[in-house]
Amino acid sequence: MNIEVNDAVVARAAKHAALAEPARLAIVDALSLGDVSPSDLQAMLGMPSNLVAHHLKVLEGEGIVARTRSAADRRRSYIHLVPGALDGLLPSGMLTASRVVFVCTANSARSQLAVALWRRSSPVPAASAGTEPAERIDPGALAAARRHHLPIQNTRPRHLNDVLTTDDFVVTVCDNAHEHLDRLDTATAAHWSVPDPVPAGTDAAFDAALDELTRRVSDLAPRLSAS
Repeated sequence: MNIEVNDAVVARAAKHAALAEPARLAIVDALSLGDVSPSDLQAMLGMPSNLVAHHLKVLEGEGIVARTRSAADRRRSYIHLVPGALDGLLPSGMLTASRVVFVCTANSARSQLAVALWRRSSPVPAASAGTEPAERIDPGALAAARRHHLPIQNTRPRHLNDVLTTDDFVVTVCDNAHEHLDRLDTATAAHWSVPDPVPAGTDAAFDAALDELTRRVSDLAPRLSAS
């Protein structure tokens, strides 16, 4: 059999080589749930910062991970998997939770949209909350849901303290909320660094947030079952 070694095969081999190191595979496993800062990876792996930086450089060089600057603390960055970079290679182990709680600052857009998407994708119950809840769901979020035929409950935003229980699987969809919880030493199960569409207020901004949340929900839902 004549097997052609073309550019695509070479690129795949390079990714496999990058993942053949246990620490780099552990990093990818962690990022399969959500975005993680380099300092958090350092703590999770019990590894010095220079070694974490080396492994991230290798993974970035192969287009497996990328980083974005925090929208809250600009000195912090978050590492995320590049969409589609590891199709078919992510861990398939099942996680369990009694409920998923999506958290952003105002509980007026991203977390509300995430719940609506989750309810369409998974039987695991879901709720949303905010660290500083607004008076109402942002009209732009409601309009985006209507454009995409996404059922959404127009309920008053709620504070995290009134929603969260010890058995919840928490997903922060906002850098501000994630770093607020981090400062309070509250553990979150996963973080999705999704840009806030509210300041721009445009259809394009809300659609982009919804597209990103859709991708994230699609990745997580098959891995989470009811406890």
